Amino acid sequence: MNRREFLKKGGVAASLPLALPALNSGCASSSPAQATQARQSGHLSWLEGKEPAVKAGTTWGHPWPQGALRREQPLSLVNAAGDKVPLQSWPTAYWPDGSIKWTAHAVPAGISLGDQFQIKKERGPAPNLPVRVATSAESITVDTGVVTISVPTSGEHLISTLSRDGRTISKNARLVGLVQDQVEPDAVAQVFAFQSQTQTVSVEQEGPVRAVVKIEGVHQIDKGKQWLPFTLRLYLYSGAESVRISHSFVFDGDDQKDFIRGLGLRFDVVQRDELYDRHVRFVGENDGLWAESPQGITGLRRDPGKAVRDAQIAGRKTPPLSEWPSDVSSRLKWVPVWNDFTLSQLTANGFAIKKRTKAGHGWINADQGQRAAGTAYVGGASGGVLFGMRDFWQLHPVQIDIRNAGQEEAEATLWFWSPEAPPMDVRFYHDGLGQETYEQQLDALRITYEDYEPGFGTAYGVARTTDFVLCVMGATPSRTTSVNWAREINTPGQVMAAPEDILKTGVFGGLWSLPDRSSPKKKQIEDRLAWQVNYYRQQVDQRHWYGFWDYGDVMHTYDVDRHVWRYDIGGYAWDNSELSPDLWLWYSFLRSGDAATFRLAEAMTRHNRDVDIYHLGRFKGLGTRHNVQHWGCSAKQLRISTAAYRRFHYFLTGDDRTGDVLNEVIDAGEALTRVDPTRKLANREPVPGPERMQVGTDWGSVASNWLTAWERTGDDQYRQRLIGAMRTIGGNADGFFAGTYGFDPTTKKLFAPADGEAQVSHLSAVFGLVEINAELIQLLDVPEYKAAWLRYCRLYNASDKEKIAAVGKAFGTHLEAPHSRLTAYAAAQNKDSALAKRAWKEFRLPQEFALQWTGDHQAILDVKGPQVLNPVVEAPWLSTNDSSQWGLAAIQNLALIGNAL
Repeated sequence: MNRREFLKKGGVAASLPLALPALNSGCASSSPAQATQARQSGHLSWLEGKEPAVKAGTTWGHPWPQGALRREQPLSLVNAAGDKVPLQSWPTAYWPDGSIKWTAHAVPAGISLGDQFQIKKERGPAPNLPVRVATSAESITVDTGVVTISVPTSGEHLISTLSRDGRTISKNARLVGLVQDQVEPDAVAQVFAFQSQTQTVSVEQEGPVRAVVKIEGVHQIDKGKQWLPFTLRLYLYSGAESVRISHSFVFDGDDQKDFIRGLGLRFDVVQRDELYDRHVRFVGENDGLWAESPQGITGLRRDPGKAVRDAQIAGRKTPPLSEWPSDVSSRLKWVPVWNDFTLSQLTANGFAIKKRTKAGHGWINADQGQRAAGTAYVGGASGGVLFGMRDFWQLHPVQIDIRNAGQEEAEATLWFWSPEAPPMDVRFYHDGLGQETYEQQLDALRITYEDYEPGFGTAYGVARTTDFVLCVMGATPSRTTSVNWAREINTPGQVMAAPEDILKTGVFGGLWSLPDRSSPKKKQIEDRLAWQVNYYRQQVDQRHWYGFWDYGDVMHTYDVDRHVWRYDIGGYAWDNSELSPDLWLWYSFLRSGDAATFRLAEAMTRHNRDVDIYHLGRFKGLGTRHNVQHWGCSAKQLRISTAAYRRFHYFLTGDDRTGDVLNEVIDAGEALTRVDPTRKLANREPVPGPERMQVGTDWGSVASNWLTAWERTGDDQYRQRLIGAMRTIGGNADGFFAGTYGFDPTTKKLFAPADGEAQVSHLSAVFGLVEINAELIQLLDVPEYKAAWLRYCRLYNASDKEKIAAVGKAFGTHLEAPHSRLTAYAAAQNKDSALAKRAWKEFRLPQEFALQWTGDHQAILDVKGPQVLNPVVEAPWLSTNDSSQWGLAAIQNLALIGNAL
């Protein structure tokens, strides 16, 4: 059904702009009401509701009201049983008065917290097995009390040894890869191997509950080339048998000749057990487990006995060989030894397991499935390594190799780019189509919505992060333990405060409230908000938005004729944070506490902070506008790299990689000297200062970067930057209607332009400016800035008469419903009931962002073959711009002027 047919059939009813039906049966999996976990005010709980079966040690973030927690205040954790638990705490943000705004916390491994627990302002106990760190010129040693690792300060190995109970279980952990110089089918390619080379090692935390070792380096190709700089962190918790690894690399190759064939984490495992007491395990899906021995003794023509068979199947040491029937024990030399095993997951929907006896002999297909958990074990009854990768199948193509399981040392490789897949190809997807001049590029923009410019669609400088876990086991884990570890690796236990407790602290600007279905109209909005998040969760899976570079992002706009999102059309494909879906999802989580919403928002942040932002090169500090490829658009802008979209994840989780990216963009405004975002626009008014800064998208991004840096460090230079810029904007007669200010990247100062005609962009306020201004006004007392912002909020959706009277121009109004939240903000700040009513009227207009949902089932369609390749549910009237901005307007209007609805 195309848009015209949809409208004819009543898809948008002007008389019922707010009508919300139940979903049709075909969309039953996207229920209007999200399933929220039971969260008790005053308590912490696990994100998914129940305490994880594996207690591996965990880290989380916690907010505090201004003035409630002073620096150096000791904190402890009280578990569900009332016992004090060891807790390591550190500040991650400060309020303007110097009190702590956010803390991060870590608890030891192996300790039960229960489902509900509390932080107390008192000193807690020390851990029974504190993490200990010893440093020398050659290495850093970390001892959790269960496992000891040694980290060399140079060389190719990330970890030289992993030991347990005084025995080396594993050694020589390193990064490996393959690259080839040709990719076309008829080309003869040369393949080169490379491995990690450590440049610097530092200890970021040294216990007593959590230690963090940071390794920075590059990859070395045998012929001498160094490339793919990486940052890797090792996390070790008190009492833990595991090491968490977070690895990020930046692509800095030549996309015309550097085609990555494989990227992996490799380590060796010492084998001490008899061949039949060794074990290889792969966790599949739905708690499935593939478990075999390099030398199987089940199914033989002669029976070794039930006790022997049962022990091997369970992973226990078998009875002494002398107790076996002699007609079996004497013939073991004839039973093949399977040295090599591979699980490959080349797409999101299929994996295969194969094995062979040794190199030079054929592979035997063992089994297949759809979505492997990405967790495996190699070792024996006396110990080995259980290892896995987070988001394994989602980040395909991936692979697990186990080699030489029948030798004295086995070799395991967890490939986060499978060497069995086609080489990674990050070249731009078309030849430019003759777009040489700005005029040609702007004309092409009018048909494909793609902002092309030669040389700009490059992946040079984008990054990707992969998380791994290595568990140093004293014995082969049971089948249940293996599956439980796979769950923990894929969905790490995350602690969270109750939504009402986060709300009470006043963090994130007070632009959200708890769900409220107390009236029919509020219920309609709440149901639509919940449905919208669930719909996107469903779309991720139905549309297969997975893959190494893609997982975490969503598409921009729908194609109602093909029944697909416009994955191949210019600027309509991958969304790249356009119009703030990140903000919409994070605010949705804050108010609901819903685990599925958190995981959707987290995946988006983990993608966008790495792939959609440049970390090296000419475009460092900038992000890329929406495109068929994440790096494809020539619009490299601050509005995509803004800290406004990532700070939620950092403060709620304490994630160090997200923290690194927040640091990277502190001075991203300097990139304006290298790339002028408005370079293609003719007849621009001159501005004072060396560079141009648009008062909406640019300033909102720079302000969020400086605000986040000020919060995280307490460094007054960032406060002074903010106040200076705010006074410049507020002191200018045109304020936010000036459009563009001058900016000096060296001094970080803004310069007001000369008085001129009002310049208004419908995009100024939809990339985080609303949300960041709410926090700036909350935290900094700059009356003129507040007045300028409230004036803009009041006038944007005002009548033409009011606009002409105020700024001398009846500028057009676009995105009226999203901007209703500006009207609502002004109404709340000024306690203006008439303005509040106007805001709800703007929100309810049946425009692009209004509630286009009627009781007609044709508004939400089930589409099946032969119209589509796979059955899908579609809402043909919905786009990600709509969802994000409507969602933010709904959330903020309910919070600010809910009583006026």
